Amino acid sequence: MIIDSSATGFTWTKSTYSANQGDCVEVAHGAIPFALPVRDSKRPAGPAVVFADTTWGVFVDALKRGDI
Repeated sequence: MIIDSSATGFTWTKSTYSANQGDCVEVAHGAIPFALPVRDSKRPAGPAVVFADTTWGVFVDALKRGDI
C-alpha cells in the first residue's frame, strides 16, 4: 500500500543508520495499527510505502544480506 505521507497525525522518525549521508529513511511508528509507513526523508510530502509490521523486519534483513 502507498499513502500520502503528509497525512496529519504521523510522527516521522529518521533512521539512526542514515548518518546525514543524504540517503535517509523515516518511519512513522504507531501511525497505523499493525503497519509501518516508510518514506524518503528528502520527500516529506510523500509518498510513503506501508509495510505490515511483520514484513518490515523481513525486508530489512534481506537488505542486510544483500538479497535486494
